[in-house]
Amino acid sequence: MAFHRATRGSLSDEQLLQYNRDGYLVLEDLLNDDDMESPRQAMMDEVSTIADALFEQGLITDKLTNEPLKYRLAKLFDGLTDHHFLKFGRSWRNRTPGYFHLLSNPKIIDAVESFIGEEIFASPVYNTRPKVPRVAAGAVPWHQDKSYWPDSNANPVITVWISFVDATLENGCLHIKPRTQNTKLLEWHSEAYSGTSYTALHEHQLGSRKTVALPVKAGTAILFNDRVLHMSTPNNSDHVRWSVDLRYQSTDQDPMPQHGTGFLAKSTKFPERAATLADWLAGRAEHEGQA
Repeated sequence: MAFHRATRGSLSDEQLLQYNRDGYLVLEDLLNDDDMESPRQAMMDEVSTIADALFEQGLITDKLTNEPLKYRLAKLFDGLTDHHFLKFGRSWRNRTPGYFHLLSNPKIIDAVESFIGEEIFASPVYNTRPKVPRVAAGAVPWHQDKSYWPDSNANPVITVWISFVDATLENGCLHIKPRTQNTKLLEWHSEAYSGTSYTALHEHQLGSRKTVALPVKAGTAILFNDRVLHMSTPNNSDHVRWSVDLRYQSTDQDPMPQHGTGFLAKSTKFPERAATLADWLAGRAEHEGQA
């Protein structure tokens, strides 16, 4: 499905044409340190919770409280197994202030608005991904995002993938097959070897399109269509490749409640209904204040 120029939004016509052609768009330096401070704190809080659990289970003797976010989780799981890591989930979807501030960041919303207009719903399918060295859950097989909501009429959903450290070939950056956004939803299977149950495609389904690796600096966003074929490789570095994948769609499409509660991120028709932090923390999709 092609996108048409919305009345507003921060992207240029050239950027929109590139997205329509290739199915993805790289926005370098979209977020700065201030934008990333609150979600980084949410990540650090989760790492501290994991460190406490590992310590209580006798799996570590040092919580490494002085280690920076980039290294701490890698060092905590050094010597442990995939099984230990997956007890905490392959990715996180915590309802904390840091992630609301990220999901509702005007720089992201303005970019998305260029594609779908001013009535924007933030999908409940967002993830924080700590790609830990030597942990199988870090490598994500070739797939289409839509395989995670195959029965939903939410189409297309825009994924906004943001790296919180420099994503490199060594630590497992995103790889994508351009111009596959018009591909139908392919028959997928659940990846089994790592215990993650990621949706995955077979080699013969990938076609002849070239693969493009996308190493990017921290704060860069990669926007792509939910049918574009993409994957990421293992982390062979000494640190965690932190990223988030956020998703947005028009408000007139399926909010996918089976995946959780998203929220109204922006509306010009009903601006008073846009969700606040308090609404989101309470699991409300819209603001329920007095009219």
